[in-house]
Parts: sequence; C-alpha cells; structure tokens
Amino acid sequence: MSADAAVQAPVAIHASGIVIGEAGVVIRGAPGAGKSSLALALLAAAEQGAHFAALVGDDRLYLSAHHGRLIARGHPAIRGKIERRGQGIAEIGAEPGAVVRLVIDILPPEQVLRYPEAVNSYVTLCGVELPLLALPKAGGACDSALTVLARLRQFGAI
Repeated sequence: MSADAAVQAPVAIHASGIVIGEAGVVIRGAPGAGKSSLALALLAAAEQGAHFAALVGDDRLYLSAHHGRLIARGHPAIRGKIERRGQGIAEIGAEPGAVVRLVIDILPPEQVLRYPEAVNSYVTLCGVELPLLALPKAGGACDSALTVLARLRQFGAI
C-alpha cells in the first residue's frame, strides 16, 4: 500500500468532537440537538473521573482516514470555541486532533431503542468502522455523558 493510499483527504461534517484520555469522540446530530451540551457535560464528567479531556472542535469537524484510523480535527477558524446555549460562545481551548474511538448520534427519542440490544452498532466514516452509540435528544446531557463514559470503558478506550 502506498503512502497516498493510506491517507485520505479530510471530509467536513457538522459535529462536535472531544478527546477523553486518548479516545476521540465524534458527536453528530441535527442543529439544536445538544451536541455542544453533551460535549461540555463529557468534559466535566471526565474531569471528575480524573481523565484527561479536551475539546477537539465544535460545530464543524474535519475527518480523515490515516492508516486505518479516523482522525478528527476542529475547524481552524473556530478552534477552541464552543457554544454554551443561552450564554454565547466560550473559549475553552482545544487539542489539534484526536483518533476517533466512538461516534455518537443524538436522535429524536422515537428513533432510539429504550433498551439497546446486546449487539453493538457500528458506523463507517471515511472507510473506518467505529462503534456507534445512539442517544435520545430529550435525554439529559449529564446522564448521556455517563452513558458515553461507560461505553468508552466497555471498549477499553479509557
């Protein structure tokens, strides 16, 4: 495999991204679904659990495959900034990128199983298959953050 075939050009998506420990998390959802709120709740929950955590990007991420791993990077124009609904844009700093280990979809409640099946879901982004966790839009960000941390532990990512 040539070096060119192992690295893919970035794809822009509407999502937020964070890193906990060494695990990148991509949070997808419709505008107003709670991506930024979940990202902020995850950063706080990780900090309380004594894990390193940082923002990668809010609202716009660039994804690219590198040697079978998915890399997420924030948009340079808004790097380190995140929307706190009702407060405006906050500057909290950011890591330049992260290897994605989990993708979260925030969906309308009727599209999320109340009791998820034992079989884990996966999604393929930029040719890389990753675990997928669906969370209800109506769910509380703090409760959802604990669910995400549990899933990362399940996969040995933190």
